[in-house]
Amino acid sequence: QVQLVESGGGLVQPGGSLRLSCVASRSILSMKFMGWYRQAPGNERELVAAFTDGGSANYVVDSMKGRFTISRDNAKNTVFLQMNSLSPEDTAVYYCKVVYGWRDYWGQGTQVTVSS
Repeated sequence: QVQLVESGGGLVQPGGSLRLSCVASRSILSMKFMGWYRQAPGNERELVAAFTDGGSANYVVDSMKGRFTISRDNAKNTVFLQMNSLSPEDTAVYYCKVVYGWRDYWGQGTQVTVSS
């Protein structure tokens, strides 16, 4: 079992930045996959960024490269998503997902709203 707790969402103006955090209840060194997804109203959940291959590689969706960065703090069992130059199109609920023991685990989500 893995519990995930996201934080860091909120209301931000266009062009602003936010850093999301996802804290896992066990060591992230044991995770096969750690990623961030988002879901806007009326849309399907989509991948934003991830660590794959047991954490040896990281990936950011092309449309978000240069604005979003995924990082990790192994000692704190935490994965971060740094989001810069935010636009209203980035408004969504952002979810953390890990794969551990061939099971998927999701956090509860954190709302990001980009609006003036």
